[in-house]
Formats: sequence, structure tokens, C-alpha cells
Amino acid sequence: MVLKLARFNGGRIGCVIDGTLRDVTDAAGIDPGFWPPIGVVKLVESFDGKRERLLAAAQAAAPIAIDSVRLENPMPWPNKLIAIPVNYHAHALEMSSPAISKNGGFFIKSASSLSGAGEPVLLPDLPGRAIHHEAELAVIIGRRCRHVARDQALDYVFGYGCLLDMTVRGKQERAIRKSYDTFTPLGPWITTADEVPDPAALRVQLWVNDELRQDALTRDMIVDVPEIIAMCSSVMTLEPGDVIATGTAEGVGPVVPGDTITIDITPGVGRMSVAVQQGEGGWNIAIPHRV
Repeated sequence: MVLKLARFNGGRIGCVIDGTLRDVTDAAGIDPGFWPPIGVVKLVESFDGKRERLLAAAQAAAPIAIDSVRLENPMPWPNKLIAIPVNYHAHALEMSSPAISKNGGFFIKSASSLSGAGEPVLLPDLPGRAIHHEAELAVIIGRRCRHVARDQALDYVFGYGCLLDMTVRGKQERAIRKSYDTFTPLGPWITTADEVPDPAALRVQLWVNDELRQDALTRDMIVDVPEIIAMCSSVMTLEPGDVIATGTAEGVGPVVPGDTITIDITPGVGRMSVAVQQGEGGWNIAIPHRV
């Protein structure tokens, strides 16, 4: 049976069944108050041995309305947050960029930029700088791997999620423009890989308020999910819980305080909406306060 694993209300773990949340924190062996919050990473690593226990606990638990809880980042404290740049041809044309993903590989974002579906995107105080949304499919690694062959790559995927790669536009290195806290909403949960047998057969859509801005098919990626995993694992060991943002399609655009961003990945991955709010600070030597 497919599992959708959510994290909510201060680090509790839930399974999504029939549109409701079932609290399985105890069955998952997770202490919500433990620091650092590595419990979900350990759960992913040992998931095969705990699946039946989680299913039984979920079936026995009382249903909780999803809209009554605060959904949090479902994968806190990953070893790595990896991002693939310019991975759709139309987006490469839109940004006047070459096919960077084919030529330049990947970059690393700060894992502290991860946030959840129930948390707002906080815009840094950078007057004059545009901050854009980027809708992406997230891949969560399930087993440690290195030098993975393309034809075996999907065997190492634990699951998938919706991801927003928020970006301050400018000429600075991507890592600094994309690593602000709350700049990588992930969720609303992790859908295990057995519900997504072909990550190249998905539709990724994004709305800002009621305006559809991005609408793409993952089959149009320049570097597809198996090749991404093979590429990344050729350089470094991928660990359980590592998150890979697979790149965005055309249609990126600015957001401002008061907006609501909605991302939907079908079939089966999920849908989440996050509010955009004005934060404080954020200027530094590399990104001037005013331009």
C-alpha cells in the first residue's frame, strides 16, 4: 500500500489516508522534541522494516482533518539539498541561458531553506530586487548510493514531493540567492515511490493567486530523474533523506507580499499552497540592500 508521510504540529508524523491524517509518531519511533530532528531521515533509512507497522498504526488511529493541522517540512535535516539548474528547454530560452543542467550539473542549496506547506515564504528586505517562484518535482533518496547506473537509479528513490525553489534574481551565485530561510517549501507530504512509477509522466502546475503561470510535463526535462541521480552519485555519496530539486519549467515570475503560491503535481504527488509575506533583513555584501 502506498504511503504519504506528513510532518505536522511540532514534528509529529502522520500518514495520509482517505484525505485525512493519521498520527503514527509512536509507530515511527520518532521523538518530536529530539534535536537535531533526524528522526525522519532514520525512518527513511529503515522504512522497509517499518512499513507494515506504520500501516497498521495508521488504520487504527483516529482520522484528523488535514486543514486542522500545521503541515511542516516533511524532510528536516537532510544531509544534502541538491538543485538542478535550467532543466527545461523552454525555461532555458526564457532565461536566455544555455542548457546548464547538461553542461553544469548541479548546485547545493542550504538545507535550512526548507520549510513546509503550512509555513509562509518570507521575502528578504531587498528593495529593487525581484523574487521569483520556481515550481519543481522533489526527489527524496531512500538508500545510500554511489556511482549508480541510470537503469538502477529509481531503485534508490524513497519518494517525491512538491517543491518551490524561490529565487532572488541577479548575477550572484545561485546558492546565495536561493538559500534564504523559507525559500524551499517542500510538501505537502512525501509520496512514496510506489505511487509514482514513472517520474517522467507527471504534470507540474503553479498558480500565483488565481493566475496559472507554470504548466509543464516532466517528460520535457533536459536531464531526467534517473540521469540526475546517476550524475549526482558520480560525484558524491547520496544519503537517505537527501532532497533533489529537479529544475523548473518556463513561466517563472515575481511574487510580492500578500500573494498565495499553489503548486500541484499530478498524478498522485500532491498539492500545496503557501502564503508570501514580507520578512526582515537579508541584505549582505553579495546582495546589496539597494540597487
